[in-house]
Amino acid sequence: MGKTVLTQRKGAGSVYTLHGHKRLGPARLRIRDYSERHGFVRGTVKTIEHEAGRGAPLARVEFRDPYKYKRVKELFIAPEGLFTGQSIVCGKNAPLAVGNVLPIGSVPEGCIVCNVEEKPGDRGALARASGDHCIVVSHKPELGYTYVKLPSGNTKKLRSTCRGVVGIVAGGGRVEKPVLKAGNSFFRFRGKRNCWPKVRGVARNPVEHPHGGGNHQHIGHPSTVSRHCPPGQKVGLIAARRTGRIRGGRALKGAYHPDE
Repeated sequence: MGKTVLTQRKGAGSVYTLHGHKRLGPARLRIRDYSERHGFVRGTVKTIEHEAGRGAPLARVEFRDPYKYKRVKELFIAPEGLFTGQSIVCGKNAPLAVGNVLPIGSVPEGCIVCNVEEKPGDRGALARASGDHCIVVSHKPELGYTYVKLPSGNTKKLRSTCRGVVGIVAGGGRVEKPVLKAGNSFFRFRGKRNCWPKVRGVARNPVEHPHGGGNHQHIGHPSTVSRHCPPGQKVGLIAARRTGRIRGGRALKGAYHPDE
């Protein structure tokens, strides 16, 4: 029968779970309440902090509770240029300034935003890694949609009421620094989870992995596997629609072609 494959053991958790005892908490926008939907709320950046296992810095922003006599602190992903003591305005009527939170339908076309909601009220899901940003491409106010260009280059249609932070996530250029030695990778992943180093399947024995064994390191059969294959066999390119390099490109209608 063979051994339990590593991906199966990861699914059980145990030593493969998150190293979260140094995490500061979930970084997300304010709850989308009445004051944000119809006006604005003003907050103050108290501190900018580092979180283990995250490349982007986090900002603690203090707001006055709209319903009770108290102050509420939120943990935001810090955009580039944010500083302690800065005022942050959240809401429909917020001005267009770095660090402010407003619906992407109120942002002009071509503006750069980050930590964008995928669905209204989910408190931020897109462009959250260090140096990431989205670009507002166009608006469809009659339909209530806005088209946004994601960090991957894809364009996504979102509801215009989805919120975003004006600016680019701080900490950009982090991956441009060379790793130089294995020890740097060791400490980098120690703050995340037990996922380093990674041993390739073809480098293992046949008892340990479907790609293992053989006199040369080769898979020996197609690397594509079915969506419905059992655990332990489900390694490689799962339910692949196509494989290989993406060659050529789809011609854009109306694009400039100098050879024409």
